[in-house]
Amino acid sequence: MNWRNWGGVAALVVAIVGAASLSQATPRLAVFWLFGLSFGFIMQRSRFCFAAAFRNLFLLRDGRVMKGVLAGLAVATVGFALVMYDLVPNNLDLGIRPFNAYVLPLGLHILLAGVLFGVGMVVAGSCFPGALWRIGEGYTTAVAILFSFLLGIGLFFFHWDWWWGSYISQMPYVWLPHSLGWAGALLLTFTVLAIGYLLIHWRESGVKSAAKPACARWKIATICHKLGGLKRGVFTRAWPIALAGIILAVLNILLYLFERPWGTTGEVGRWSIGLLNLIQLPPPDITTLSESCIAPTLDSGLLTWGLMLNGGMIFGGFIGALLAGEFKIRLPRQKRRYLQAFAGGLLMGYGAGLAGGCAIGSFFSAVPSLGLNGFVFGGALVVGAFLGVQVIKIIR
Repeated sequence: MNWRNWGGVAALVVAIVGAASLSQATPRLAVFWLFGLSFGFIMQRSRFCFAAAFRNLFLLRDGRVMKGVLAGLAVATVGFALVMYDLVPNNLDLGIRPFNAYVLPLGLHILLAGVLFGVGMVVAGSCFPGALWRIGEGYTTAVAILFSFLLGIGLFFFHWDWWWGSYISQMPYVWLPHSLGWAGALLLTFTVLAIGYLLIHWRESGVKSAAKPACARWKIATICHKLGGLKRGVFTRAWPIALAGIILAVLNILLYLFERPWGTTGEVGRWSIGLLNLIQLPPPDITTLSESCIAPTLDSGLLTWGLMLNGGMIFGGFIGALLAGEFKIRLPRQKRRYLQAFAGGLLMGYGAGLAGGCAIGSFFSAVPSLGLNGFVFGGALVVGAFLGVQVIKIIR
């Protein structure tokens, strides 16, 4: 073992001790911390990133990451439906939406938000959740993305009252089981996912197959019966992206069973408000944010569930990178990458504020929530990613 591996073991011990300490006073926060660690570790080991999923379709005609996303969406849809049915079993006609599900007002603002976020994540080179675990891996450009994402959300806060008062508050909440029933909502969701899979397969057709990556040679028997294989399979080799998508979906279901689906934007909005107050530019009154999935920005206190979740993702990525021997401070060869990261982060921040969530809250958790807003945001991400690819082709 080299110093990175030993550092990873030490970081893992620190994470476990931290969870144990939190569980003594605030067990709820300890649970969110453990979920955050798991999300960050899995995403780092599998290179799971929404920017790569959408960008690679257009830039490389490679749909492997997107197929992993679709696998996760399919599994999460089943689990979310079971959770939501327990919350809203026989009241579909009363207009009741499941508590904490990411069902948001549906309007053209979702389209605009998705396009902005899609362009931003491709230009930046990472989605916002991907930036969190990449910070743990040592990417300095990911720090630039985080900072500009804060500013992007902060800018949106100054426009929130206008957006809400003149448009968003008048838009309907479209939860598919209300309109189609449970069977119809699930049938439509799986049909859309199946069509998406076929379109990805069509996009990949005609591309010469590359050699199978190491993750495709993952031997379950070896992992089960040989300690060395276990170490390599879990901590050294890249995880199969489809397996990662499924595990992330299962964790998302468990997190929803515990309290709420996976989301990252609300906590970052809280950080943004703190930054704006620090530089003497406090945002206007934003009490109506309670109608949005960035409502956690209104939570008070230093330690919140969002801090545990987002901080856990950073630290989980850090642990994964150290144990795999992949951690190092990474500076881009071209300094303009910082400018790209900053500009992309701004677009993602504003788009996430407008949509009420980033690629996780407004897409990966919204589609399984059976909110039509999730499908619209996902379609807009496709458009935005296509436009973003054209931009990076020009500025290369």
